[in-house]
Amino acid sequence: MWIRRLARHVSAFVLTTLVAGLLGATLVRFGPGFEADDQRLDPRLNESSIQALEQSHAGERNVFQYYSHYLGRMLRGDFRVSRSLSRPVSELLVERARVTLQLMIAGIAGGWLLGLLLAVPAAVNRAPLYDLVTTCISGFFLCVPSAVLALLLFFANGPAKLAIALVIFPNVFRYARNLIIEAYGEPHVFVAQARGLSPTRVFVWHVVPWIAPQLLALAGVSLSVAFGAAIPIEVLCDFPGIGQLAWKAALARDLPVLVSLTILVAAFTQIANSTSDLAISICTRDRR
Repeated sequence: MWIRRLARHVSAFVLTTLVAGLLGATLVRFGPGFEADDQRLDPRLNESSIQALEQSHAGERNVFQYYSHYLGRMLRGDFRVSRSLSRPVSELLVERARVTLQLMIAGIAGGWLLGLLLAVPAAVNRAPLYDLVTTCISGFFLCVPSAVLALLLFFANGPAKLAIALVIFPNVFRYARNLIIEAYGEPHVFVAQARGLSPTRVFVWHVVPWIAPQLLALAGVSLSVAFGAAIPIEVLCDFPGIGQLAWKAALARDLPVLVSLTILVAAFTQIANSTSDLAISICTRDRR
């Protein structure tokens, strides 16, 4: 059973990643302005140099042929060379991934901490005024895009890295609050309370294990949300991460970089979702 389940996840991972890379290459190839090249505007180039530029891009016109060659070289660890930055794509990804990871880790940790700190009192104490205020706050940040939050923090001289935390925390707050309220309605929690156990012991030993699998699922989703939020934040706040690289590559129609980033994002999302799904299955089986 576990082998079949793991095989399904691996098959879905490979298929989704390959299809995402092909779709990304197709969208870039047939997007407006793909044939344009800013280097042709350089007055120092002669006719032979311009022809050399055109020949260097000729292999990208057939998207299926380009993608098959790209996959073959990718399996050997070669992600091609960036057209706009004239550097190996692998170097660019490794160099900028550290910035994005630091931004994501800080944002996810801050968002989960803030969300849980607000959700636990709201669900346990059930104070109407507190519940109304925290729900309104989470609803406000849930409606504001991450780019707007980054700009507001930037103009307020606040830490722009906090923007990811403010994107993550509303989802954590609302989901954790509802889970905790639902857990207190379970029979085993009623029995623990009837036996006279302290509220802290009831929460730690009977409520937390019940909601842990669902929170693990949300943790996997949080990784994808944080990665998506990091892109506009890096662009607006000039953080040299993966998001800023994606923006520059899109402006330059840099096909090698964009295909590599598409595959990276698809693989990252699939790994996060599959890991959380497998963790939920393990936790649910142990609870049974």
